[in-house]
Amino acid sequence: MTQTATRTRTGGRAARRALRTAPSFDMLPGLTRTIPLCEVMDGSQVARIDAASMDILENVGVQFRDPIALADWKAAGAKVDGERVYLDRGLVRDLIATIPSDFTYHARDPRKNVRLGGPHAIFVPMTGAPFLRDLDDVRRNPTLDDLAMFHKLSHMLPALHSSAHHIVEPYDHPISQRHLRITYSSMKYSDKTFMGMTTSPKNAEDVMEMCAILFGEKFMEDHPVTTGNCNGNSPLVWDETMLGAMRAFCRRNQPVLCSPFVLGGANTPASVPATVAQLNAEALSALAYTQVIRRGCPAIYGHYLSTVSMKSGAPMAGTPEISLMNFMIGQMARHYGVPWRSSNTLGGAKTFDAQAGYESATTLSAVIHAGANYIWHSAGWNEAGMHCSTAKFVVDAEQCAMAYRMAEGPKWHDFDEAVAAVSDIGPGGHYLGHPHTQENFQEAFFMPELFDNNSIEQWVAEGEVEITERALNNARKLLAEYQEPRLDPATDEALRDYIARREREIPAADELNQHY
Repeated sequence: MTQTATRTRTGGRAARRALRTAPSFDMLPGLTRTIPLCEVMDGSQVARIDAASMDILENVGVQFRDPIALADWKAAGAKVDGERVYLDRGLVRDLIATIPSDFTYHARDPRKNVRLGGPHAIFVPMTGAPFLRDLDDVRRNPTLDDLAMFHKLSHMLPALHSSAHHIVEPYDHPISQRHLRITYSSMKYSDKTFMGMTTSPKNAEDVMEMCAILFGEKFMEDHPVTTGNCNGNSPLVWDETMLGAMRAFCRRNQPVLCSPFVLGGANTPASVPATVAQLNAEALSALAYTQVIRRGCPAIYGHYLSTVSMKSGAPMAGTPEISLMNFMIGQMARHYGVPWRSSNTLGGAKTFDAQAGYESATTLSAVIHAGANYIWHSAGWNEAGMHCSTAKFVVDAEQCAMAYRMAEGPKWHDFDEAVAAVSDIGPGGHYLGHPHTQENFQEAFFMPELFDNNSIEQWVAEGEVEITERALNNARKLLAEYQEPRLDPATDEALRDYIARREREIPAADELNQHY
């Protein structure tokens, strides 16, 4: 009986230990920050940026290179001269006041719904890479299978709240039809929220139709389910492609990122505050237009920030000016009461090296302390976005988990019990065997899986494996353990039928679908 009882107790301890140490692929809830924000402007400086931006909108104007948008602005009461729209500050303030200050994204799995705005934030992987560094760390052209791999990794990595969309460009499919396969991959391989393609107005309409199949058209009327991105052409231009895609999303009550594309010193003045004033004017003009399209639809103050090397003209990441601009833009978005987007873990390194780590860590720290809500490009970005690194993808995701833990702030739930342990141990003891430590060691301190903190002797004995190889081994392990979140068969069939019909209708051409 004693042996049996001992075996039972040992098995119980072993089972509990296995449960504690088993890897968890459960998504972290959307981040709710409690740490203070870094605000580098006082109230008078926020007012100065606002006034400068409003002067730009009223006196310089913004080009809307789109006849529908020009007609919309005329009907809204703006002064329109050719393609130049002059926006009265009262009109702008009235329009942006109707943008929701926060909202909830609804995922295919409702347990993975996430709130956005105010203190609520999400991490979203990078998108748009024309190359990848694969599981063998080889730089090459991506395929649909490579895209599926990144969507599977996005699904499994707890700190990523979205599967994004074209993390890499699948070159084995015609560009005019590619958006259909990209959207399906986002939906199929993950049940988290995702992004929708805005590469043309027709493509955006296809995305909306596929979302209606997945979620239901009526559901979309009141529930954000995806995100579009509309880039401006700095300085002060919004083009027909982006504006048409914006209309497709806003008419269905789906949020868009209104994102000026900043190359500081090239398409903005060579000044941090003046760059922010111009960017702010550009973002406000697009945010206001979302409300011309549909009052009350969700929208996100966006941007892409880079400074330009005056030696080569190349875009740079991780520079101090980019951090300062993030802090300032966060203040401006909060001044207007709208959610805002920033870019994360950016860098120009050609491999997953020290430069990649330094640049990404600098950017990650800045966007967390700036209070960004939609934290895009949070995994994989390298070579100024030219490739998505598989190794960096998984390490970046772990870095986001660490930043998540920091941004939650100190946890006080067990403070009294932990302080009581000091009396139990007393001078000269250690806490490793104390019941409080045994109960809380996993949650008390973050333990990275992909960083090696062992002694050099142990590291050598285990084969001197460096971070890139460790990360790639981890990615392979994740993919081997991946379980697809099954789509409803009828919904899956309807999506496939829609794709097949649209691929018959859209010519397989090496250009974007603008007409079909």
